[in-house]
Amino acid sequence: MVPMDSIETNHGVMQGEDGLARCRWAGHDPLYQAYHDTEWGRPLGDDRRLFEKLCLEGFQAGLSWITILRKREAFRELFRDFEIDRVAGMCEGDVERLVKDARIIRHRGKIEAAIQNAKAARAVQDAHGSLAAFLWRFEPPASERPPEPTHEWLMANPITPASTRMSKALRKAGFGFVGPTTCYAFMQSMGFVNDHAPGCHARTGCEEARAAFERPI
Repeated sequence: MVPMDSIETNHGVMQGEDGLARCRWAGHDPLYQAYHDTEWGRPLGDDRRLFEKLCLEGFQAGLSWITILRKREAFRELFRDFEIDRVAGMCEGDVERLVKDARIIRHRGKIEAAIQNAKAARAVQDAHGSLAAFLWRFEPPASERPPEPTHEWLMANPITPASTRMSKALRKAGFGFVGPTTCYAFMQSMGFVNDHAPGCHARTGCEEARAAFERPI
């Protein structure tokens, strides 16, 4: 008998032991499944949360998201809960301390980029009212999106026109580790798009959340 958790309802969805069909990437790890079910694809307009995710996506570059997710609480502790002003106030001594802390990714360039990103985020807040208002300008129009994000479409499009526009604007504003692939992963996770696969139990809820979400201006 084939175990229920290995039955795929389509290329991008897998049914778990709890009977729920999820995007295949959520796998079997309870932490990953909870992140998929309750966070990924839900739109947010909170500057701190957006800043945190932008930094963590930068730390993910070259790694898997589950690696970062397992270290997220340590990141929050060491990066002052990603409060923008507090991170902007970190100094070289903080960098030296963090590169020695095995609880996070000890990549000097990424650590320094997170601090610089906080300073850039403050400037964006001053210029645009909020980081959220700046970032949500890059939500892609329907004309750039497929009716449903099939597995094949997602595999063929790790970079999109909207993520390229966001990346260029962030780099111009002084942010680091914000390439177009990183920006698209950020957009997927923060609800700028709904890339839950057709058949995933979370897709409808995310679509409803996006419809109800008041875009920051």
